[in-house]
Amino acid sequence: MKGKTVVATGATSGIGEQAVLALARMGARIVFVARDEKRAKATLDKLESVAPRLRHGVHLADLSSMAETCRVGLLIAKSEPRVDVLINNAGAMFADRRVTAEGLELTFALNHMAYFLMTAALDERLAASAPARVVSTSSIAHQGMNLDFSDLQSEKGYNGWRAYGRSKLANILFTREAARRLASVGVTANCFHPGFVASRFGSASGGWTSRLLPLARTFAIPPEQGADTLVYLASSPEVAHVTGAYFVKRKAVQPSAAARDDAAARKLWEASEALAKPFL
Repeated sequence: MKGKTVVATGATSGIGEQAVLALARMGARIVFVARDEKRAKATLDKLESVAPRLRHGVHLADLSSMAETCRVGLLIAKSEPRVDVLINNAGAMFADRRVTAEGLELTFALNHMAYFLMTAALDERLAASAPARVVSTSSIAHQGMNLDFSDLQSEKGYNGWRAYGRSKLANILFTREAARRLASVGVTANCFHPGFVASRFGSASGGWTSRLLPLARTFAIPPEQGADTLVYLASSPEVAHVTGAYFVKRKAVQPSAAARDDAAARKLWEASEALAKPFL
């Protein structure tokens, strides 16, 4: 990874932070996007400690906002001479339905649209840096889910776990369509399930989720273990030419039938483009 630049979201805790620290130790320069200034500084200090003199950088933005995601993505595209790897990892689950200022359901906005918009903002820079990679965090929570294209914003009855599972299904469909669209410019796109990880995930969910997750975490794997497949997909020559796949424990596995629906992948991409158009 020496001489390479990795852009990452969701890098101030959990698997995201462990992944960027591991990649920095391998020689990568890390540029990450964070919402909280204090946690951003803590992660930047860790990066400087494990891999000094690489000029790691951080940008502050709220990735649940399409305008903010586009702003920071285009700023990175303009300021960075190359982007070799984009890691889409920011995400959350919410017990109650929340709506952003732009009218999107918060889970959909943060877990899907931020992936779509960041990739779109950086697509030309990734192509110019080819061979390059896009790695997105999905989850086994996609199993049993289907997208309702007439209700992508969960207005017809909200369930936090269902909204989260649908967003993770969207991550796989996004990956499949991104792989198809980026293949001609030398950019791969893959996603993965990290496992149930002991992290800050769910801490801001509210409701029963915030109460039960601390108990469940006693059975969770450490973030370093959860980050292993992410680091593998971002760096290993073994997957340099693999694209459009869903990985678990470094192995490409078959996701659900709904996650293999290429017509749905195209339809989701087109719906996301329509939402993104005023901002890109």
